[in-house]
Amino acid sequence: MGANKQLEKLRAMLEIAAANLSAAKQLLTDLTGTSGSDLDYRSKASGLTVGDGKVIEGVFDGQYMIDKDGKKYPVPANYASKSKLVAGDVLKLTILEDGSFVYKQIGPVARKKIIGTLVKDEEDYKVVAGGKSYKVLLASVTYFKLNNGDEVTILIPEAEDTDWAAIESAVIDPNK
Repeated sequence: MGANKQLEKLRAMLEIAAANLSAAKQLLTDLTGTSGSDLDYRSKASGLTVGDGKVIEGVFDGQYMIDKDGKKYPVPANYASKSKLVAGDVLKLTILEDGSFVYKQIGPVARKKIIGTLVKDEEDYKVVAGGKSYKVLLASVTYFKLNNGDEVTILIPEAEDTDWAAIESAVIDPNK
């Protein structure tokens, strides 16, 4: 086997190992019931306003908006994907009279772009980049029509560690 093939195989093995390590960390979090990131987002949301019960502000954690009291509000995956929301973004939720939720991004966090490889881990998709595995929304994967092993550009918060990333763009290999 040539040196280039061996390097490719080694890179793939490292990406899989990183994805497995991330999955193990997530399982540990699930079993212990604690997540450091939830507390971080809750503390960031502590200075935000809560309206008359109709308008609520909070911080996006990758899937949910967390308000200053720690209450979680589900953010529609298609909105988060389309808007390329990143963990740490400040959102405003307006609850309409008919019960509809309308989200608006009011405070984007500083972002950085990195390139990684999409991997499927059981039911979830992740992007392995920079030696770390990031969860991504299925809505983004389906929007870009991505497959396992595709190269993608993701957005992550510039100043903080996160488990979630937003897919910004993808390189689609026509030979796959």
